[in-house]
Amino acid sequence: MNRRMLAALVALVLAAAGGGLVITYAKNADRRAVAGATPVSVWVAQKLVPAGTTLKDAETTGLITRTQVPAQAAPVGSLGDIASGNEGLLALSDVQPGEYVLAARFGSTPTGEKAIEVPAGRLAISVQLEDPARVGTFVTPGSHIAIFSTYKIKALGDDARSKKINDNDVKGTRVLMPDVLVIGMGSTALAAPKPADGETAAAAETPSFLVTVAVTPKEAVRLVHSINNYTLYAGLRGNDVTIDATTEADDLNIFTGSAS
Repeated sequence: MNRRMLAALVALVLAAAGGGLVITYAKNADRRAVAGATPVSVWVAQKLVPAGTTLKDAETTGLITRTQVPAQAAPVGSLGDIASGNEGLLALSDVQPGEYVLAARFGSTPTGEKAIEVPAGRLAISVQLEDPARVGTFVTPGSHIAIFSTYKIKALGDDARSKKINDNDVKGTRVLMPDVLVIGMGSTALAAPKPADGETAAAAETPSFLVTVAVTPKEAVRLVHSINNYTLYAGLRGNDVTIDATTEADDLNIFTGSAS
């Protein structure tokens, strides 16, 4: 075999081998492309998730929602499923709207310099509530609550009806604020106050906790006045609940069902 034929044979073998490598590379590239385009589930913050919010609450209140993106576009460490093993973990710091939710952003103890995040245009006001009045441990940062106010009804005038109302210590309850955002919770019970006039020592020993809410400046004035003068109670809002802010009840209509 002369040199020309040998060179031609070697060139043919190399060409065949090269073609095989190209075909193999192309097939692997196709597989990688398909794998990279396969949709995977990720979580995205729709609203601010305050530090201290549990994963479960962030999900059930719509602060975060699940969506799908190509696998190659999913951030490294993105949160997968929310289940019993991680639903109680707390946001270690604020998660801003639009952020992909990373698993590392949730743990057992919130950190950071800011204790709470006050939304723009709002004031943070803390309300001291007993455990039942704050819905036990079910209210967490990120929850939305309604606040009710119970007060003594005072009638102005010297007529017989006004005198009867004032002499009988008639009390009423109405919706103070139908929807406010909780941005902080006090987990440690506060010292019980001294018994007020006519209050038993046992009643005064009921522990209370601080619930911090974000309200508008106008709402803040009403809330502070109610804190200083009335008894407040909170209700945890459910999905699609409608609360009539004008609803009230008092000692005169509570058993007739004619609350206005």
